[in-house]
Amino acid sequence: MYLVLKRGCIMANNYWEQIEYLSSEFDEVEGYEFYKFIFPNNENQGEFNTDYSKPNAIYLYQDEKDKGTRRRLRRRIMLNDTWQEDYFRYVKDNLSTLCSGLAYRNRTNKIANAQAMNALIFDLDGVGLKELRNLFLRFDNDPTIMRTLPMPTFLVSSGNGLHVYYVFEEPIDLYPNIKLQMKALKYELTFRMWEYKATSQEKAIQYQSINQGFRMVGSTNIKHGFEIRAFKTGERVTLDYINKYVRENFRVDINKPFRPSQMTREQAKEKYPEWYQRVVVEKNKKRKKWDIKSKQGYALYEWWLRQVDSIKGGHRYFFLMCMAIYACKCDVPKKKLKEDMYSMFDKLQNIEHGNPLTEYDIESALEAYDKEYFNFKIADIEKLTDVRIERNKRNYRKQDLHLKLARSQLSVLREMGEVEVGRPDKEKLVKDYIKDHPTETPTQIAKALNISRPTVYKHMK
Repeated sequence: MYLVLKRGCIMANNYWEQIEYLSSEFDEVEGYEFYKFIFPNNENQGEFNTDYSKPNAIYLYQDEKDKGTRRRLRRRIMLNDTWQEDYFRYVKDNLSTLCSGLAYRNRTNKIANAQAMNALIFDLDGVGLKELRNLFLRFDNDPTIMRTLPMPTFLVSSGNGLHVYYVFEEPIDLYPNIKLQMKALKYELTFRMWEYKATSQEKAIQYQSINQGFRMVGSTNIKHGFEIRAFKTGERVTLDYINKYVRENFRVDINKPFRPSQMTREQAKEKYPEWYQRVVVEKNKKRKKWDIKSKQGYALYEWWLRQVDSIKGGHRYFFLMCMAIYACKCDVPKKKLKEDMYSMFDKLQNIEHGNPLTEYDIESALEAYDKEYFNFKIADIEKLTDVRIERNKRNYRKQDLHLKLARSQLSVLREMGEVEVGRPDKEKLVKDYIKDHPTETPTQIAKALNISRPTVYKHMK
């Protein structure tokens, strides 16, 4: 009980130190105006853009009607012309409200529906006057200096700590690959921002999703009874400005969210008849998942697990995240993925790094177990994890033709005496083949080399 009371006193002291300092230096912004600033382009009531040109903010709130029931929070769209009335009805002084910095298509705030990032938000616990002053010494300084930070648009005193808001000049379109890049950037900048005894009184860094909801300005912290208050500390930011404060591998490149095809429809019909039939003829525009399981089982996923020995300290979390992507590609059950992550977790903890890996990182990485990332590119995985992935050397040939050519090449090499006829050194044969084809399965290797699968398994080990 004593420790609980002591912690409560520390939080209360931190809160009032924040309020005193921020109110003396910056203008306070009321909740209604705060969200109008972040989300200026919500739809009006009754408006419905089928092209999703105006995604909406979505917030959660506690309703008095739900007291005594199992329902904790209700979901509501932040519509432009009703927001003022809705704010005072559902948010102001409410004991439990949440809103992220994203705008969504449709009516739910799932990450799959996230269409644009209006604000990038960080949660920093354990911030008193000393920690707040240290933050301002780091804001907007030379980004090449360790631990410097971009100047935020708003600082919000949350009752537990500080919420740091970077509101973009133009919302960032959240294509699937951009979502993961933004997640990587947020992870990296969180580590840069959160320093024990300097900017936070808490030892454990708390990493959060880009979809994380935060207590809304004007509502009340249910645990401590403090009002959530916002102060405008800077201007809107650009992604280029934010990118300067993270290492190159973690920067977001929005210039190439996808590569439009230069092919005509007739050329596509001839080169990709299956795609043409599915998308053009049958009007099925859903992204097609890789057909991996029927061909390889979990081989690609298991191959990725073996790359753990190549992971460096700053990429441990992203190795786990890409585990989730490969698991989703290969139809690995989420239960097995989570078990494997804990197994990998023990190995990753032994990699030297100043930032401790925690079980929270596993839960965060599991967010990438999503159909949006079925076709996540090898180049993006390399960027996040710093692991070089050798491509299959098929020169754009179909797999069957590629295997026929491989067997023909083997036959020619035997005739030339470069490969032993009769009883070749199968261990060398398998190892040499794997060097050139690192992602092929035991079945594919066995077919190409005309040897048994047990032999391949034996020498793969």
